[in-house]
Amino acid sequence: MSRVAVVTGAARGIGAATVLGLARAGWSVVAVDRDGDDPRLPYAMGTRHELDDVVARAGALGAGTAVAHVADVTDADALGAAVAVAETRFGGLDAMIAVAGVIAGGTPLWEMPADQLAAVLDVDLGGPITAARVGVPALLRRPEPRQGRFLAVASAAATRGMPKLAAYSAAKAGVTGLVRGLAADLAGTGVTANAICPGSTDTAMLAESARIYGLDGTGPFAEQQAVGRLLHPDEVAAALVWLAGEASSAMTGTVIPVDGGLSL
Repeated sequence: MSRVAVVTGAARGIGAATVLGLARAGWSVVAVDRDGDDPRLPYAMGTRHELDDVVARAGALGAGTAVAHVADVTDADALGAAVAVAETRFGGLDAMIAVAGVIAGGTPLWEMPADQLAAVLDVDLGGPITAARVGVPALLRRPEPRQGRFLAVASAAATRGMPKLAAYSAAKAGVTGLVRGLAADLAGTGVTANAICPGSTDTAMLAESARIYGLDGTGPFAEQQAVGRLLHPDEVAAALVWLAGEASSAMTGTVIPVDGGLSL
């Protein structure tokens, strides 16, 4: 029987790459995205068309399978319905993976529009909290001995001050605290909680970061990383796929930099 995951932010970027990586490894995946822009933010979110395309590509791999599910990650009922799909269609849940994120800023915190501030905190910290609240009970419903995984995507900004992104940094630092607290709560259950901190990755969010900083493109971000380039979403997703597997059983409460040396 294949292992089962719910992945948020699945329409593009790291989320999409995670769905594909899991499917390639034989997982069944409920791929979740919101299918609609956030009126509080000035850039486009993932679309249902993109989500369906990811699911189709996952199916074409011929290993695992994936289904699309539309949900706002801050809506516990909607995200809980995705967990229910995992349990009713695939028989249970083995990994809850909170990838969905947004970015906003470009001003000092005290000048940041209140609606943008709320969006960043709601999605980037509230989303993983909601994922834990609806996902962990399902992970614990697996019979013992279980190998459940709660995973979240933080950011290099969780530990490295980024100018004009204080709210984003605060939310991502909150994610690292969340997984440490969950790891303590889950001690002895067979369910672990870990996070990764990506560096500058070639995604729509990074393009928005460039716009926020008034850059012509994302190239300058590559210069800050020891690898001398932007990361590809597949490289970051590979860490999540590994953490979701049984080989990571000795790790919990861990925050792993997958940042191309940005944090050096």
